[in-house]
Amino acid sequence: MPGGKHILGKKKQQRVFGTAKVGDRGQIVIPKEAREFFGIEPGDTLLILGKNETGLIVTKPDTLNDLAAQIFQSVEKED
Repeated sequence: MPGGKHILGKKKQQRVFGTAKVGDRGQIVIPKEAREFFGIEPGDTLLILGKNETGLIVTKPDTLNDLAAQIFQSVEKED
């Protein structure tokens, strides 16, 4: 299984898969190794988030569904 390049001094979950150049139509190509590692297939929908200080985050929408479920479970436990 591909793994990208581990970033020294960082958690094993943080990896570098390369760079992506923005084309004339604003499109980027996600490196093959990253697509394979994260199971990204043609036709998949990705969520693009951004913050001035930290830049862009590209993720699968289910990642946030899982996070939202954890937050709701945490709130229910507090009640």
